[in-house]
Parts: sequence; C-alpha cells; structure tokens
Amino acid sequence: MDEIAIKIDNVSKEYRLGAIGGGTLKGDLQSLWARIRKKEDPNSKIGSDTNIEIGERFLALDGISFEVKKGEAVGIIGHNGAGKSTLLKLLCRVTAPTKGAIGYNGRIASMLEVGTGFHPELTGRENVYMNGAILGMTKDEIDKKFDQIVEFAEMEKFIDTPVKRYSSGMYVKLAFSVAAHLDSEIMIMDEVLAVGDMKFQNKCLDKMRDAAKQDGRTVLYVSHNMNTIRKLCDRCIVLDHGQIIFEGSVEKAIDIYMGIGNSDDFPVFYDYKNKERNLHFGKQIFVENFRFLNKKTAEFRVGEQIEYEMTLRSKIEMDGIQCVMRIKDHNNTEKIAAYLSKTFHLNIGEEERIQFKLNTDELMCGLYCFSFEIIFFDRNGNYYSYDNPAARIPIRLIDCDNNDIIWSTRYWGNIRLPDAEVEKIG
Repeated sequence: MDEIAIKIDNVSKEYRLGAIGGGTLKGDLQSLWARIRKKEDPNSKIGSDTNIEIGERFLALDGISFEVKKGEAVGIIGHNGAGKSTLLKLLCRVTAPTKGAIGYNGRIASMLEVGTGFHPELTGRENVYMNGAILGMTKDEIDKKFDQIVEFAEMEKFIDTPVKRYSSGMYVKLAFSVAAHLDSEIMIMDEVLAVGDMKFQNKCLDKMRDAAKQDGRTVLYVSHNMNTIRKLCDRCIVLDHGQIIFEGSVEKAIDIYMGIGNSDDFPVFYDYKNKERNLHFGKQIFVENFRFLNKKTAEFRVGEQIEYEMTLRSKIEMDGIQCVMRIKDHNNTEKIAAYLSKTFHLNIGEEERIQFKLNTDELMCGLYCFSFEIIFFDRNGNYYSYDNPAARIPIRLIDCDNNDIIWSTRYWGNIRLPDAEVEKIG
C-alpha cells in the first residue's frame, strides 16, 4: 500500500429516485408513514416524476475498482451521466459509497468547485484567507504562500478590492490559485483548468503538470477537454453508465471516448438512384451510387489513403467537372476540412465510374461525417453545383499514435487538404 495513493475496491453508489427529505423530523416521519402504507408522499418531490414507483433505485456507480500510484496523473473521462462526478464526490468524502471501500495514502486537496466560499463583499485578500481556511490551510501556511497565490493569479493590483467588482475571469483565477497552492499529496480536479484566458489555462496546466512530475503529487483529473487530458495524464480511465469500460493508455482511452472503440458496422455502399434531393441546373448530372473500396467497413488508419468510387450519369457532355468532399465532426455540425478532386470528363448518357484517392495524414483519430458535391467552375471562376446527394457518410479513423506519426504539416482551424487523385475507369 506504500506505493498506492488511492485504492477503489468494488465501490457502488446507489440513489433512490424522486424522494427527498421533508426538512424536519415531522416531515420525514410523514414520508416514512406514507411509504409504509404505499400512499402518496405528502412532501414534495424534486427533480423527478411524482409517479415513480416507491423504492426505485439508480446505480450511479456499479462495482468499480482501480488503483492510483503515488506521483501518477490519471485522467477520468466519459460522457455525461457516466458517473464521473459521483466518483469524485466519493473520493472527496462529500458522500459515502453504498458498497465497497475507498483507501487513501496522503492528504487530499479537492478542486471540484473553485471559488466556493468566496464572499462578494470581502476583498480578494480577505477571501484568500477565508477560502484557504475552508480548504484546510492554517493562517501561517497562508501567510507563507500569500505572495505566491497573488502572483500566480496575476491579481497584485486588485487584491484589496472587493471581489464583487471582479470580472468572472479574475474571480476564478484567484480561486484556482488558492486551491492550487494547497499542500497535499493527492489532488482531485474536475474541469478546473478551464479558467481564465488561454494564457492562464496553459499556466494552470503547467502548474498541475509540475505538481505531478516534479513534486511527486498524485493527480486525479476529470475533463471533457482531450487536449488537457493528453498533456497532463499518464494513463486514463473511461467510465460508462457507472462502470469502467477501459483503463490504460491515454490515446486508446480517448479513442474509446470518441466512439472509435465500438463495434458499429459503418456501411461502405450508398445507393442514390431513387433518393429525393434538390438538383441544380436542369438535373443534368446525377450521382447514382457511392462506395468505399477494399473495405468491409468505413474504417481507416490515420495516414492511410481513403479510396472510394462514384457512379455518375450525365445528360450533357461536360469537361472540367470536380468533386468536393467535405468533412465535419461526428455530429455533422462543425466543418473541419475539405478535399477537392482533380478535374474529369463526363460523356452524354453514359454511366461513368470515377475512383478517388485522398490522404488522411492531417486528420486526427475520431468519428467524422463525409459529404460530397459535384461542381464545376467556369472560365470566370463562377461556381456551379450539379448534385449533392450525400448529407452524411459516417467514417472513422483509428490507430492514432503520436509516437508513430511524423507530422509534416500543421493546420489551425478549418483547412483545405491536398487535392484528391481521380481516375476515370468506365
């Protein structure tokens, strides 16, 4: 146990839905008597349907077990409702587990709600002392670290100003700085690095990294920001519906969190012959079908060429036709990148099969949605759209290991990727 900072052994947390305490002994007795008689609770129910069956239970955590070594930085990720916040509340002793045991080897500093306990009428200086005391620091400890706390928060000019006059950014910066300077062997954090501007966020991340790497403190970090998970954590735990579904490398955990680790079978063939859609310019060019080549599912490794084929039919002879392939996030909302094919020729009335090859070197692992459009640019640069049948083609990229990839280019924001190769085969 000497090398173990935190040990979670078969821990479960169960809640009873709907019912709340009456607030008084009389109210609680009324509720108890109503349940015994299977009658309507005379006290109100908050956050739930009043018709919920009496005694219905909800398992927020279901028999989880793991260990965290001293000096280790472990990330905990999962979608909303996975059980992350419940786990942190158990670790911070806000609530007790229904079953199982939690062991600690060291003092704990919890950073779940930075700024809790700040009083708006007090100055920043007064709040530092009050909040530090709430978090377990003695006055002597605060005296010794006061200058460091204020300097880290960049609040020297405003430390004697009432915090009610602070901006929200100033408020959380000072609150984070107080919590970050606690003397503890174990730090438990919940999205606390999302404070202030980008410069201060990086400063906070460096502070937490130094705490883990140089000071040998144990860090347990919950976040939906995968970049901070990558930078801070040595390994990662993925929670889903109250259970641990993965424990291991950070990149593999992120893959699973992003949906790459599931076994869904992404289709490779799409038939558009009888699909209703808005066609432009007199319905002259049609995409009849689309398919990925040499794949049983639309799953590719990062850096692997994606090969796909379209079957087109045209009512006109057309030269200089191109296909643009757009990439969005897995929700089909945020635009990420676009590929533009080289030009090709279409004959009148013939079925044309066009094959494309595009590179994925500049993309990260994850789920994406592809859409494509048949376009033409005239001599004056005017843009004409002929057919755009595919609103959403799901695809996933896997095996993204930064140790295996040599990044030759870097892009920021929406990007246009290198032109796709095109070959007319029929």
